[in-house]
Amino acid sequence: MSHPASSSASPSDGPRVPRPSSPAVPGAEVLYEEKLSPAWWMWLLVLLAGLVALVALAPVDLWVAGTAAVVVAGGTTVALLASTTSIVITDESLQVGRARIERRFVGQAEAFRGEDVRRVRGPELDGRAFMNFRVSVGPVVRIRITDPVDPTPYWLSSTRHPERVVEVLARHA
Repeated sequence: MSHPASSSASPSDGPRVPRPSSPAVPGAEVLYEEKLSPAWWMWLLVLLAGLVALVALAPVDLWVAGTAAVVVAGGTTVALLASTTSIVITDESLQVGRARIERRFVGQAEAFRGEDVRRVRGPELDGRAFMNFRVSVGPVVRIRITDPVDPTPYWLSSTRHPERVVEVLARHA
């Protein structure tokens, strides 16, 4: 079954080296793992938010402005960190954010980049699909769901390495 989730990514995040097991999937061999954390430029929003609070409240009182800037920057930091999720493919399951499905219900996967991303996220999007988009990650992968009792036709998720996700899912089908 699928459940909503969200994620984000940074340039240094990428496919992780396969390892015997993961805390998220005990006892399963991890075939692919990608942490979708905020891109480096998203952290500029933390600085900008704090600066806006500082400038807006500086005429009132510098102590209040400084405190507000720290609180706003801290809140923005927490929000960005809380939005971090992962894509984990094991020999037994696929997990995107909080959503997890058994591999036997995972069908064909397709990679999309550039203008194709706009098309599959826009005019061709099925409203029943599970969506996991990150503003800082352009490419997406569409993964068909074959579970006859799950009304979700596919999962559409941002990923920095859509071709690698497709390759791993196809090779270990």
